Amino acid sequence: MNLCQPPRAVTRSPTLVVPENACDCHCHIIGPEARYPVSPSRTFTAPDALTDAYLRMAGTLGIERMVIVQPSFYGTDNSRTVDAIAELGQHRARGVAAVSPDISQDDLCALDAAGIRAARFITTAGGGAAIADLETVARKIAPLGWHVELYVPPVSWPDILPTLAKLPVPAVLDHMAALSADEARNDPAVVAAILRLLDAGKAWVKLCGYRASAAGHPYADVPPLAKLLIAHAPSRCVWGSDWPHTAIAGHMPDDGDLIDLLLDWEPDEAVRKAILVDNPARLYGFDT
Repeated sequence: MNLCQPPRAVTRSPTLVVPENACDCHCHIIGPEARYPVSPSRTFTAPDALTDAYLRMAGTLGIERMVIVQPSFYGTDNSRTVDAIAELGQHRARGVAAVSPDISQDDLCALDAAGIRAARFITTAGGGAAIADLETVARKIAPLGWHVELYVPPVSWPDILPTLAKLPVPAVLDHMAALSADEARNDPAVVAAILRLLDAGKAWVKLCGYRASAAGHPYADVPPLAKLLIAHAPSRCVWGSDWPHTAIAGHMPDDGDLIDLLLDWEPDEAVRKAILVDNPARLYGFDT
């Protein structure tokens, strides 16, 4: 079992001064394992990453709102994510859950009351909800005003994108649609299909791009893809740190570096405010 390294204990203060109510739309709270057991089918083991540690990092960045995303290794047991929202408070926290297709409407309503606003599907790691259940789950969550979030390899997009276009809920594409910088450059057909989905108002993109880099830190190969997505759909892009950066080999990202990438990706302060404040408020239901 692959044991992940922990996140950085100290975060660099970024150059970017974020606006009030800036939101980190992709982070995970993990552990302790004795209270929140992990799935035996997981592909890696992550150390504890608790709310206090997250808030220290977020405070350094100036982040005031956050979206807690269900990690794959908890499967469809959302207790850690729900508890994290309660620890942080719904005035500043929302969540993304993994749910089974046979979940009851009462259980969905309980998750909604706890601050959950989306259902996640992930095929890049063990655990979590199955992509085959996407349409069933989408129909169940539609009355709540939720959306789906997907983290799937780019090879899957040609099969999945037509389904997303027909869903009764929007789709958020995690980690810049999981495209690597090389894939974005070498597979224009997939990129064009994603842009069409954005044009149709059916998709959003999370600008969480360090995993897209083949070159690694300082992620110099990522800006063309990030700039393309922002330029194409500035009102449907949100930013996420991906803290605590599980399953990373080698250089552990510094979240101060990651948020400063926005200065290069988008020089317009008003667009950055949309990405960090206005768009997350619409997508996750924060007060404006």
